[in-house]
Amino acid sequence: MTTVTDNLQSERVKSMGRLSIGSSSMAASTQRLLAECLACADEIADYCAANASAVDHSGTFPMQEFGRIAQAGLLASPLMPEWGGLGLGIDASRTHEMLLLLKKIGRGNLAVGRIFEGHVNALQLIQTFGTQSQIERYARDARDLHKIFGVWNAEANDGVKVIPLGSGHFQLQGSKTFCSGAGYVERPFVNGALPDGRWQMCIVPMEQVKTQHDPEWWQPPGMKATASYKVDFSNVELDASSIIAGPEDYNRQPWLSAGAIRFAAVQLGGADALFDATRQYLRDLNRTNDPYQEARIGKMAITIESGNLWLKGAADLIADHAPTFGGDCRQQSLSGDHLVTYVNMARTAIEQICMDVIQLCERSVGTRGLMPPYPMERIIRDLSLYLRQPNFDSTLQSVGKNALSCPSLHS
Repeated sequence: MTTVTDNLQSERVKSMGRLSIGSSSMAASTQRLLAECLACADEIADYCAANASAVDHSGTFPMQEFGRIAQAGLLASPLMPEWGGLGLGIDASRTHEMLLLLKKIGRGNLAVGRIFEGHVNALQLIQTFGTQSQIERYARDARDLHKIFGVWNAEANDGVKVIPLGSGHFQLQGSKTFCSGAGYVERPFVNGALPDGRWQMCIVPMEQVKTQHDPEWWQPPGMKATASYKVDFSNVELDASSIIAGPEDYNRQPWLSAGAIRFAAVQLGGADALFDATRQYLRDLNRTNDPYQEARIGKMAITIESGNLWLKGAADLIADHAPTFGGDCRQQSLSGDHLVTYVNMARTAIEQICMDVIQLCERSVGTRGLMPPYPMERIIRDLSLYLRQPNFDSTLQSVGKNALSCPSLHS
């Protein structure tokens, strides 16, 4: 398998002496590395798709898949070049490549894509809000030690509280739900409420603390291999090095809402996989000349391409807004509200795109195609569950509110 690990390391060394390298040479080198990264993602996605049924069981985790992701250097790809990565997810000018990477991994297996998206999100947060020493420490964990990061925010009534103990130490009390990759993600963000109610970001080094996992809590119809258990963090103690930024920084806009475009990219990858599986099924049964099947496939192709355009539009707006994801606006004329509205439009549109593709697939393949050994039923289960992201109604409502109050959503 093609690997970019050595080339990423070489690029890191070159970045130390950029003054001696022409800008055109640097641009060509960057484009080559990005192309290699996306080619790796295609190879890994093919392996993920071939192995997806083997890990489609509660209590499993796609270990081989993440082994390949680590070997290819993709765990480090969200890091800036000076930390041994490609800046995917943090360099705003490379947002589109980041979304393509997530889409490709999602095409291979949505469970893998869900966990990898959390890893990208976590490294975005660290590079946006962390101190120099924190960035260096966690970059080494991802780059050299192949640690998987995540963001575990969901919780019920027994949610996490962050209790200051004094002298730079803190204690956690309470649980998180939907902890994707529980038992395998070693550097999750476990954010919680301070005594005054403000939200504080924390990273928990899982192998250094004792927590209680509840695998019985996770009994889903789809996304089984994400191992999204409930985890109790009560009595876990952290020092100041695990506390990221200040209270409420996590909720800073437009970046909190704009980050939704990441999971939308993974979801669109699932729709892409369903499209490919449907076409292959019809080819295998020699049903490609049926005019009704041709019409349905045509609708699927048009629908997915509209999703690709939404991803590109969101990526362009993020790149125009600030030089880094999470950074300050470079153009006062481009408001954060506009960026949030556009991403809300994109995630809403992509949800509908995925549901349309599911329906068209089901009509195309019928009952026979929704049974093993065909992959469509599994993909539909995974995608249907993954589409149920929080705050859909408020997201759509905010789009309508801005549409009524703004002269244009597209300027």
